[in-house]
Amino acid sequence: MVELTETGIDGLDGILGGGIVRDSTTLISGNPGAGKSVFGLQYIYSGVESFEEDGIYLSFEENAEDLRQAAESIGFENWQEHVESGAIRVFDKRELLRENDFSSSLEIILDDLQDSRYERLVLDSLTMFQLFFEDERERRTYLLKLTDILRENGLTTVMTNEQGTVFPETDIGLENFLTDGNIFLLQTPTESGVNRYVWVAKMRKQDIDTDIFPMELAQGGIQVHQNASAFSMLGEGESPI
Repeated sequence: MVELTETGIDGLDGILGGGIVRDSTTLISGNPGAGKSVFGLQYIYSGVESFEEDGIYLSFEENAEDLRQAAESIGFENWQEHVESGAIRVFDKRELLRENDFSSSLEIILDDLQDSRYERLVLDSLTMFQLFFEDERERRTYLLKLTDILRENGLTTVMTNEQGTVFPETDIGLENFLTDGNIFLLQTPTESGVNRYVWVAKMRKQDIDTDIFPMELAQGGIQVHQNASAFSMLGEGESPI
């Protein structure tokens, strides 16, 4: 039987049939402001708070203080307490980008990756991660190497990725094929603001609901609404492109 790790994101685990596959790598894609970093913070924080699973947060975009402020601003009040206790291990951009090559940066974090106390990991984001590499082949090689290391050390991983278009069918990258699961966070503008949605496009070893579900970003993080029939992503006659 496949073991699952609950994300702790309200409504999403039900759509996933209980969570994401343990020791897998799931890619969270979306355009700017879609909630990718919130997803990562919530996944790590919920692991400690609700499931007694410690986590590692790799941020190529923010420093540790920025992450603390972001976490506390959405209601994750014990974030810093967990960081100080070691339950959440943060590697920020100052540490990760200090070296000029990926192998050197990997050496910095390898001991913690191999520490059996940690069960969850977030890499935010692949967009910045790719700056280490000169070409697509090298990036693919090291991404495969990294995902293998994470799996071998029992880490259930979430990676975020910048999506260049509002609708993902028009912008499917190599990363989507190298990971075990793909979740897209979508936004559509309206006269009164923005509607947000989540689409679980792929999960290996799992039966999933591939409908598009509405979601909210609020205090407490992301909440997914499972009553998809009550919402419409696209108005009649509108095109996703």
